[in-house]
Amino acid sequence: MGWKAAEKLIRHWKILRGDNVMIIRGKDKGESGLIKRVIRSQNRVIVEGKNLVKKHIKQGEGHEGGIFSIEAPLHVSNVQVIDPVTGKPCKTGYKYLEDGTKVRVSRGMYASGAVIPRPEILKERKKPRPTSAGPKDTPIEHVLEKTYDAKAGIGMPDL
Repeated sequence: MGWKAAEKLIRHWKILRGDNVMIIRGKDKGESGLIKRVIRSQNRVIVEGKNLVKKHIKQGEGHEGGIFSIEAPLHVSNVQVIDPVTGKPCKTGYKYLEDGTKVRVSRGMYASGAVIPRPEILKERKKPRPTSAGPKDTPIEHVLEKTYDAKAGIGMPDL
């Protein structure tokens, strides 16, 4: 189970972390769960508690060894988002509402056409933004300094 890059990457992902999906192919076919992680470099997703494989881990400093069950990645084509109205797997599409916001909608054979809400977990960042300025950050006084004024001729290049 080594790392392997996908031959053709998906450019526009319609499945997001935190989505409720159903597995449509494989040993866990017909089961549903939440997406725990999206691996875009491999076109794969990890579903919570599904596609479990046994992993043999050697004992080392600071951790026990043994045989553990871990969640293996599934190809994104083997999962489908569950329609919030019908509860059946469906394809997803995008649509613009009257106020101009872009939303995901369910589409396909058993789809209701309802809006699929954005998962709440996406509002939290996995890597929080730094709260203090680092050594390579530009000070705020230099950022707000006005260095160009077209009317006064300040900062104009000499041509």
